[in-house]
Amino acid sequence: MTPPPLLADLEWTDDGRPVSLRFGDIYPSSHLDAGEGGRLYLLHNRLESRWRALNPDARFCIAETGFGTGLNFLCAWQLWASTAPADAQLHFISAEQSPFSAADLRRAQALWPELAIWSEQLLEQYSSPTPGWHRYVLNGGKVTLTLLVGDVLDTLKQLEAVVDAWFLSDLAPQTNLSIWQSELCRQLTRLSHPGTTLATGIVADTLRMGLFQAGFTVAELSQAQQGSATLAGETDRLPPREWTPPWYRSPEVDLPPQRKAIVIGAGLAGCSTAYALAQRGWKVTVIERNAGEAREASGNPQGILYCKLSPHQTPLSRFVQSSYGYSVRLLKLLLPQDGSNWSACGVLQLSDNEKESARLRALAGQGYPSNFLHGVTAEQASKIAGVGVSAGGLFFPEGGWVHPPALCRSLLKHPGITLVTHQEALKLSYRETLWHATDEQERDICAAPVVVICSAGDSQRFDQTAHLPLKTIRGQITHLPACPESQALRTVLCGEGYVSPAREGEHFVGASFRFDRSDTEPSEEENISNLALLTSLSAELDQAIRRSPDWNPDNLSARAALRCTSPDYLPLIGPIADAKRFRQDFAVLAKDASKRPDIPAPWLPGLYINTAHGSRGLISCPLSGELIAAMLENGPLPLPLDLVQAVHPSRFMLRQLVRGK
Repeated sequence: MTPPPLLADLEWTDDGRPVSLRFGDIYPSSHLDAGEGGRLYLLHNRLESRWRALNPDARFCIAETGFGTGLNFLCAWQLWASTAPADAQLHFISAEQSPFSAADLRRAQALWPELAIWSEQLLEQYSSPTPGWHRYVLNGGKVTLTLLVGDVLDTLKQLEAVVDAWFLSDLAPQTNLSIWQSELCRQLTRLSHPGTTLATGIVADTLRMGLFQAGFTVAELSQAQQGSATLAGETDRLPPREWTPPWYRSPEVDLPPQRKAIVIGAGLAGCSTAYALAQRGWKVTVIERNAGEAREASGNPQGILYCKLSPHQTPLSRFVQSSYGYSVRLLKLLLPQDGSNWSACGVLQLSDNEKESARLRALAGQGYPSNFLHGVTAEQASKIAGVGVSAGGLFFPEGGWVHPPALCRSLLKHPGITLVTHQEALKLSYRETLWHATDEQERDICAAPVVVICSAGDSQRFDQTAHLPLKTIRGQITHLPACPESQALRTVLCGEGYVSPAREGEHFVGASFRFDRSDTEPSEEENISNLALLTSLSAELDQAIRRSPDWNPDNLSARAALRCTSPDYLPLIGPIADAKRFRQDFAVLAKDASKRPDIPAPWLPGLYINTAHGSRGLISCPLSGELIAAMLENGPLPLPLDLVQAVHPSRFMLRQLVRGK
């Protein structure tokens, strides 16, 4: 197995220039370089004039090969701020094989004080990236950066976006020949539209010919004209689109002039979806059957930012990894770390047997940045935790715990969101381009052209989603009184279960997993099971709590709720198809799974789902909301295509057809 890419290996010249030891290239390091970057990429893509001509609510997408110091992104953002309409949105996508560490990026960007008001917003969220995709939402949602960490060709093959302008890296092609393959040029074309422009400082014949064959008309601007040799181009002909699976192809969304949506459910999934849409200017009505938000599975006093990964980079592991980073960034923006709302206290993932120890050692050896995870011995883990533990494992320094109701409340504070409580949507009907959500008396609660169902296991109750294979899992946490000795616990401990540092005088331990009960009445049996989990995590902590004068094993508080999951334990995020027509239209797959039908999937217009997050909702819900919003806006998706397909609701109907069911 190939380890994930490492962070950029740099040395710094006497005048402050970062130098790539891998390629020998010197990165820009002064305000003059910043201006040069602007001339090359901004001028030759004609961005100033194009942006001044945008409609008030327009979207514009730039993609580049090579993020480096982030200079091109910052220069683009600076120009965007002074020329684009106030409500327009800029999407910037950058592929980078060897990203800078957080410390190196801060050091590099400090060389451009004229860009500080933009760089500080990025640096506030930036952490040394792991392999995979990282979505940064900046300037109140008006600017989005998607950093694709990995080989540029591999990442572009997995990108779903419509690019308006390309910034092609000026790393010398003789030292980085692999990125200028003809396949890369084909990917540029796949992601472009008629009129997409590009600019690059590379004038190599291989690149010029590859771009021409891919559909770009390019011209070289001589040194005498512009001060440096440059290629600039524009698409004037696009080859036929390659076949893509219609059951995963995003629906063609004809957005209404007034962007309005209904979100059903005010748990983490619903609140995250509403927030992502509101950030893009949508007016969102959230329907909740309870008296307020986060009253069911999202209502636990403490949720854990727990990034359980696999050394084999499974789809679930990769999805969790991308989601984890996004959740941490969102929390830093929305909630204070005050001991009540959330705490980035770190998470210790402890092993309890040799098989688990081997798995954790394999993860620790995969080259992740130490700020993301690193291996620890039992002695080191005890020192980090502040209490004795008997096993080593992994430490996630940026993890921690969150009060989920506080996060839901913060997400719903957006002025574009209206929460309607004590209303239960039991039926959806589509009439005259609007979805109508009705109650048990079939009275309209509200109507909108778009509906996103975020109702956990009850998402199945609607006729349009009854075919989805959802299942509920009961989970119970146990409240434990904190005492002076237990207050020493400084970080979350995780194994088969978890225990958290004290919040408002209580620890919380759990959680149980039961498929045989669907009620939410706390049980003594599960309290006993949770106490056994505590003992396995830290016998010292367990004994300290039991010695507390407030300890009463016969009168323990507990909270039980129903999670929702799917057969493959990945969530369902995306558009809903008409199940009967889907089976009819793609029946050929039951006889030959290699067939490539090229008819549109029978999407139900404007109907989406975001559910089945299981026990990972605190990690996966924020990014899932971002994914739904990107789909609805035909914008760049925040996940690679294979992961978008892995969480797509159509995957189950497709599998049933292929298996002849």
